[in-house]
Amino acid sequence: MFDIDWNPVILNIGTLEIRWYGVLVVLAVIAVIALSLVEARRRGIAQDVIWDVALWAVVGGIIGARLLHIIDRWQYYLYHPEQLLNFAGLAIWGAMLGGLAAILIFCLVKKMSFWLLGDIAAPGAILGQAIGRLGCLVNGCCYGLTCELPIAVIYSNPNSYAPIGVPIYPTQLFHIVRDLAGFAVLWSLRKKLRPEGTLFLLWLIFFGMGDFVIRFFRESEPFLFNLPQAQVIDILIVVAAVITLIVRYAMYRKAKQPMAGTEVSKSV
Repeated sequence: MFDIDWNPVILNIGTLEIRWYGVLVVLAVIAVIALSLVEARRRGIAQDVIWDVALWAVVGGIIGARLLHIIDRWQYYLYHPEQLLNFAGLAIWGAMLGGLAAILIFCLVKKMSFWLLGDIAAPGAILGQAIGRLGCLVNGCCYGLTCELPIAVIYSNPNSYAPIGVPIYPTQLFHIVRDLAGFAVLWSLRKKLRPEGTLFLLWLIFFGMGDFVIRFFRESEPFLFNLPQAQVIDILIVVAAVITLIVRYAMYRKAKQPMAGTEVSKSV
């Protein structure tokens, strides 16, 4: 078993805590923007567009992450309404959905392709998630169930959010490995996939399927059909993404067939 005694608090300024989690989340956002800028340059998209959409996505992500967390723990906040404006709790799917909703609104306002921007952001997004999960590992949040296997971790720092001295599954590491594998796949395929939106949809599928499996090893509260809220969202997102991917690919193939027929007739 592995002992994690890393203090998740960098320093205290009065009542304000500066945690490694916050630093790594900032680094995650920087990674997403940096890789998106690289992809935008390759695709001929102006750099200013990425900076503008990044601002929208960050604001939407924060709002969505907090809102979904409150919905998931509504019974707690029902009796502790003073905690509603405390940003101590955030939900990863809320951050993703809130960010995507903001990007969609941006695309509608600016009359840009949502699928194109989704493809540009996808590789950086999943890498950013891996960096963010490193923050979870140090912070002790998103911890796993009790585990007696050699892979178990034990948190010993009192500032950790994980139970102290209890061997648990290193679910944060599971998430990190999933995200890094997903980044390797998406980055290697980014120049090969058609139509637009395929890379973005594969990101949703890869993330949702991995998250669904890992959640069985994490602390959670039943939400629907004895599944936690995150797993219900995993199922809905993966199903929607798979159907959308099939429909878009079928439409893409159908659109190419008349073009192929025209080329053949010209050659004859």
